[in-house]
Amino acid sequence: MQTVGYYNGEISSVEELKIPALDRAVYFGDGVYDVVICRNGKPFTLDLHIDRFYNSCEALKINFDMSKDELKALLLKLIAMADSPDTMVYWQASRATAIRKHEFPSKLIKPNLLVMITPFHMGEMNKPLHLITVEDTRFLHCNIKTINLIPNLMAAQKAAEAHCQEVVFHRGERVTECAHSSLFIFKDGTVIMPPLDEYVLPGITRKVVKQICLANHIPYEEKIFTLNEMLDADEILVASTTKNFSPVEIIDGNKVGGKAPKLLEQLQKLFIEEFDRQTK
Repeated sequence: MQTVGYYNGEISSVEELKIPALDRAVYFGDGVYDVVICRNGKPFTLDLHIDRFYNSCEALKINFDMSKDELKALLLKLIAMADSPDTMVYWQASRATAIRKHEFPSKLIKPNLLVMITPFHMGEMNKPLHLITVEDTRFLHCNIKTINLIPNLMAAQKAAEAHCQEVVFHRGERVTECAHSSLFIFKDGTVIMPPLDEYVLPGITRKVVKQICLANHIPYEEKIFTLNEMLDADEILVASTTKNFSPVEIIDGNKVGGKAPKLLEQLQKLFIEEFDRQTK
């Protein structure tokens, strides 16, 4: 199949999937999700994404009863059914199918599992990005990969209308992350990332970059930095599952970064080597 869809045991193309109107994802966005990219039919960092998915389920008290090994086996089976070897794999668990009521339904009600596999082409990692800054008005559970993404969508649309590829969320002067990406900076030879807390999603690409830094003795630090500190950084990077990580050259119409090309090239080379190791 060109696309592969799955919902609670039923398999079809994504375009033919049917989901009941009483799935709590429909009227409450009551669910969590994750995404992985495949090349040559091999998913990159799948175990890390599955771990985050289960952490999100636990944080929202979704009683997802499939084991990690069972979920991984199912995803790999569905990936193998796709015609394209290069795909995006999206999966989500909603709390249940139940009559609309704010309180959780009985724990005996089974969560719903949705999987969608579609063709995907990885863009160029070296292509510089343009960003705008946006005040972060999201709720205080940004560390959970919930499907409640309206503030993210509105911010991403604002960036698109400004002919930019992403936004920089900030709470006052503190930089947090992007609408659908992590963000970090280089300063004086050190890779600096915002600390993980309720304002910041634990990005998988961010985690891979951290592991690369530690394994190759590249100075690394997690600390809060401000908008002014970001704008003064040697490089500003956007990282995500679908973008890998790319340098930023424009924020709010002003030129930024471009002052640490050797460190940027080193990290990108090491990242590509890790990506190739897992997907060849």
